[in-house]
Amino acid sequence: MTDRPDGLAGSVAEAVVFDLGNVLIRWDPLPAVARGVGEDEAARFLAAEDFDFAAWNHQQDAGREWRAAEDAVAASHPHWHPHALAYRAHFPHSLVGPIEENVAIVRDLHAAGVPLTALTNWSAELFPHALERFDFLALFDDIVVSGAERVAKPDPVVFDRLRERLGRPLARCVFVDDSAANVEAAAAAGLDAIRFTGEPLRPQLRERGLPV
Repeated sequence: MTDRPDGLAGSVAEAVVFDLGNVLIRWDPLPAVARGVGEDEAARFLAAEDFDFAAWNHQQDAGREWRAAEDAVAASHPHWHPHALAYRAHFPHSLVGPIEENVAIVRDLHAAGVPLTALTNWSAELFPHALERFDFLALFDDIVVSGAERVAKPDPVVFDRLRERLGRPLARCVFVDDSAANVEAAAAAGLDAIRFTGEPLRPQLRERGLPV
Protein backbone atom coordinates (compact mmCIF):
# COMPACT_ATOMS: atom_id res chain seq x y z
CA MET A 1 0.00 0.00 0.00
CA THR A 2 1.19 3.52 -0.77
CA ASP A 3 -0.01 6.85 0.55
CA ARG A 4 -1.85 8.78 -2.10
CA PRO A 5 -0.44 12.19 -3.05
CA ASP A 6 -3.50 13.92 -1.62
CA GLY A 7 -2.75 12.52 1.82
CA LEU A 8 -5.51 9.92 1.74
CA ALA A 9 -4.61 6.34 2.55
CA GLY A 10 -4.90 3.89 -0.32
CA SER A 11 -3.18 2.41 -3.31
CA VAL A 12 -1.84 4.51 -6.15
CA ALA A 13 -3.58 3.30 -9.31
CA GLU A 14 -1.50 1.19 -11.69
CA ALA A 15 -3.69 1.42 -14.80
CA VAL A 16 -6.72 3.21 -16.23
CA VAL A 17 -9.71 1.73 -18.04
CA PHE A 18 -11.76 4.16 -20.13
CA ASP A 19 -15.20 3.88 -21.63
CA LEU A 20 -15.26 5.46 -25.09
CA GLY A 21 -18.73 6.77 -25.95
CA ASN A 22 -19.38 10.13 -24.29
CA VAL A 23 -16.14 9.85 -22.32
CA LEU A 24 -13.61 10.13 -25.13
CA ILE A 25 -15.88 10.25 -28.20
CA ARG A 26 -19.10 12.27 -28.37
CA TRP A 27 -21.86 9.97 -29.60
CA ASP A 28 -25.33 11.09 -30.69
CA PRO A 29 -27.56 8.84 -32.81
CA LEU A 30 -29.75 11.69 -34.03
CA PRO A 31 -27.44 13.01 -36.80
CA ALA A 32 -27.04 9.49 -38.20
CA VAL A 33 -30.77 8.74 -38.31
CA ALA A 34 -31.48 12.24 -39.64
CA ARG A 35 -29.24 11.64 -42.66
CA GLY A 36 -31.72 8.99 -43.78
CA VAL A 37 -35.15 10.24 -42.69
CA GLY A 38 -34.74 13.91 -41.77
CA GLU A 39 -34.19 15.56 -38.42
CA ASP A 40 -37.85 15.72 -37.35
CA GLU A 41 -38.42 12.05 -38.09
CA ALA A 42 -35.17 11.12 -36.37
CA ALA A 43 -36.21 12.99 -33.25
CA ARG A 44 -39.61 11.27 -33.27
CA PHE A 45 -37.96 7.86 -33.60
CA LEU A 46 -35.50 8.40 -30.77
CA ALA A 47 -38.24 9.71 -28.44
CA ALA A 48 -40.91 7.17 -29.47
CA GLU A 49 -43.01 5.67 -26.69
CA ASP A 50 -43.59 2.47 -28.66
CA PHE A 51 -39.92 1.78 -29.43
CA ASP A 52 -36.93 1.86 -27.07
CA PHE A 53 -33.92 2.76 -29.23
CA ALA A 54 -31.45 2.48 -26.35
CA ALA A 55 -32.58 -1.03 -25.43
CA TRP A 56 -32.62 -2.10 -29.08
CA ASN A 57 -29.14 -0.69 -29.70
CA HIS A 58 -27.84 -2.35 -26.53
CA GLN A 59 -28.59 -5.76 -28.00
CA GLN A 60 -26.18 -5.05 -30.85
CA ASP A 61 -23.63 -3.88 -28.27
CA ALA A 62 -24.10 -7.30 -26.67
CA GLY A 63 -23.40 -9.15 -29.90
CA ARG A 64 -26.59 -9.30 -31.97
CA GLU A 65 -25.92 -8.81 -35.67
CA TRP A 66 -27.32 -5.67 -37.28
CA ARG A 67 -29.20 -7.48 -40.02
CA ALA A 68 -31.09 -9.49 -37.38
CA ALA A 69 -31.76 -6.32 -35.40
CA GLU A 70 -33.16 -4.49 -38.40
CA ASP A 71 -35.28 -7.47 -39.42
CA ALA A 72 -36.73 -7.54 -35.89
CA VAL A 73 -37.81 -3.90 -36.26
CA ALA A 74 -39.38 -4.64 -39.63
CA ALA A 75 -41.46 -7.37 -38.01
CA SER A 76 -42.42 -5.60 -34.79
CA HIS A 77 -42.42 -1.88 -35.71
CA PRO A 78 -42.52 -1.60 -39.52
CA HIS A 79 -43.21 2.14 -39.33
CA TRP A 80 -39.80 2.59 -37.67
CA HIS A 81 -37.90 0.28 -40.01
CA PRO A 82 -36.57 3.02 -42.33
CA HIS A 83 -35.34 4.91 -39.27
CA ALA A 84 -33.55 1.86 -37.90
CA LEU A 85 -31.92 1.25 -41.27
CA ALA A 86 -30.79 4.87 -41.43
CA TYR A 87 -28.89 4.60 -38.15
CA ARG A 88 -26.51 1.88 -39.33
CA ALA A 89 -26.28 3.23 -42.89
CA HIS A 90 -25.10 6.62 -41.64
CA PHE A 91 -23.46 5.53 -38.37
CA PRO A 92 -20.27 7.62 -38.80
CA HIS A 93 -22.41 10.75 -38.41
CA SER A 94 -23.26 9.66 -34.85
CA LEU A 95 -19.58 10.05 -33.91
CA VAL A 96 -19.72 13.78 -33.32
CA GLY A 97 -16.05 14.13 -32.41
CA PRO A 98 -13.45 13.61 -29.69
CA ILE A 99 -13.86 14.99 -26.18
CA GLU A 100 -10.56 16.79 -26.42
CA GLU A 101 -9.90 17.45 -22.73
CA ASN A 102 -10.21 13.75 -21.95
CA VAL A 103 -8.26 12.64 -25.02
CA ALA A 104 -5.45 14.93 -23.79
CA ILE A 105 -5.46 12.95 -20.53
CA VAL A 106 -5.14 9.69 -22.47
CA ARG A 107 -2.16 11.10 -24.34
CA ASP A 108 -0.53 12.24 -21.09
CA LEU A 109 -1.05 8.88 -19.40
CA HIS A 110 0.35 7.06 -22.41
CA ALA A 111 3.40 9.33 -22.49
CA ALA A 112 3.96 8.58 -18.80
CA GLY A 113 3.84 4.84 -19.43
CA VAL A 114 0.57 4.17 -17.61
CA PRO A 115 -1.16 1.03 -18.96
CA LEU A 116 -4.38 1.95 -20.76
CA THR A 117 -7.36 -0.23 -21.65
CA ALA A 118 -10.73 0.69 -23.14
CA LEU A 119 -13.93 -1.15 -22.24
CA THR A 120 -16.67 -0.04 -24.58
CA ASN A 121 -20.26 -1.00 -25.29
CA TRP A 122 -20.07 -0.99 -29.07
CA SER A 123 -21.24 -3.20 -31.91
CA ALA A 124 -18.37 -5.26 -33.30
CA GLU A 125 -19.65 -4.52 -36.81
CA LEU A 126 -19.55 -0.76 -36.30
CA PHE A 127 -16.44 -0.36 -34.16
CA PRO A 128 -14.07 -0.23 -37.17
CA HIS A 129 -15.52 3.22 -37.94
CA ALA A 130 -14.05 4.48 -34.67
CA LEU A 131 -10.66 2.88 -35.32
CA GLU A 132 -10.50 4.53 -38.74
CA ARG A 133 -11.38 7.99 -37.46
CA PHE A 134 -9.75 8.40 -34.04
CA ASP A 135 -5.99 7.98 -34.00
CA PHE A 136 -5.76 8.15 -30.21
CA LEU A 137 -7.34 4.69 -29.98
CA ALA A 138 -3.94 3.31 -31.02
CA LEU A 139 -2.59 4.48 -27.64
CA PHE A 140 -4.55 1.79 -25.81
CA ASP A 141 -2.81 -1.45 -24.90
CA ASP A 142 -6.11 -3.26 -25.40
CA ILE A 143 -9.70 -2.42 -26.33
CA VAL A 144 -12.44 -4.72 -25.05
CA VAL A 145 -15.40 -4.33 -27.42
CA SER A 146 -18.63 -5.67 -25.95
CA GLY A 147 -20.04 -6.74 -29.30
CA ALA A 148 -17.02 -8.96 -29.93
CA GLU A 149 -17.27 -10.39 -26.41
CA ARG A 150 -21.05 -10.83 -26.81
CA VAL A 151 -21.67 -9.32 -23.38
CA ALA A 152 -22.10 -5.65 -22.52
CA LYS A 153 -21.85 -3.43 -19.48
CA PRO A 154 -23.30 -3.45 -16.87
CA ASP A 155 -23.41 -7.27 -17.01
CA PRO A 156 -20.88 -8.49 -14.41
CA VAL A 157 -19.53 -11.03 -16.90
CA VAL A 158 -17.93 -8.28 -18.98
CA PHE A 159 -15.82 -7.29 -15.98
CA ASP A 160 -14.63 -10.89 -15.67
CA ARG A 161 -13.51 -10.63 -19.29
CA LEU A 162 -11.80 -7.33 -18.51
CA ARG A 163 -9.93 -8.92 -15.59
CA GLU A 164 -8.66 -11.69 -17.86
CA ARG A 165 -7.49 -9.23 -20.50
CA LEU A 166 -5.83 -6.85 -18.02
CA GLY A 167 -3.72 -9.49 -16.31
CA ARG A 168 -3.85 -7.52 -13.05
CA PRO A 169 -6.35 -7.18 -10.18
CA LEU A 170 -9.22 -4.82 -10.94
CA ALA A 171 -8.66 -3.14 -7.57
CA ARG A 172 -5.44 -1.67 -8.97
CA CYS A 173 -7.26 0.04 -11.85
CA VAL A 174 -9.27 3.22 -12.20
CA PHE A 175 -12.36 2.97 -14.40
CA VAL A 176 -14.09 5.93 -16.08
CA ASP A 177 -17.59 5.71 -17.60
CA ASP A 178 -20.48 8.10 -18.15
CA SER A 179 -23.20 5.59 -17.17
CA ALA A 180 -24.27 5.37 -13.54
CA ALA A 181 -25.26 1.72 -13.98
CA ASN A 182 -21.89 0.86 -15.51
CA VAL A 183 -20.00 2.67 -12.76
CA GLU A 184 -21.99 0.86 -10.10
CA ALA A 185 -21.28 -2.50 -11.73
CA ALA A 186 -17.59 -1.66 -12.10
CA ALA A 187 -17.32 -0.73 -8.44
CA ALA A 188 -19.04 -3.98 -7.48
CA ALA A 189 -16.43 -5.83 -9.57
CA GLY A 190 -13.64 -4.16 -7.60
CA LEU A 191 -12.64 -1.24 -9.82
CA ASP A 192 -12.06 2.27 -8.49
CA ALA A 193 -14.90 3.68 -10.59
CA ILE A 194 -15.43 7.31 -11.58
CA ARG A 195 -18.57 8.56 -13.30
CA PHE A 196 -17.79 11.19 -15.91
CA THR A 197 -20.59 13.75 -16.07
CA GLY A 198 -18.71 16.57 -17.75
CA GLU A 199 -16.71 17.83 -14.79
CA PRO A 200 -12.91 17.97 -15.12
CA LEU A 201 -11.53 14.46 -14.96
CA ARG A 202 -7.87 15.32 -14.52
CA PRO A 203 -8.08 16.29 -10.80
CA GLN A 204 -9.89 13.04 -9.96
CA LEU A 205 -7.15 10.99 -11.61
CA ARG A 206 -4.43 13.07 -9.97
CA GLU A 207 -5.97 12.30 -6.58
CA ARG A 208 -5.35 8.63 -7.32
CA GLY A 209 -1.65 9.17 -7.90
CA LEU A 210 -1.79 9.19 -11.68
CA PRO A 211 0.69 11.42 -13.57
CA VAL A 212 -1.74 13.87 -15.16
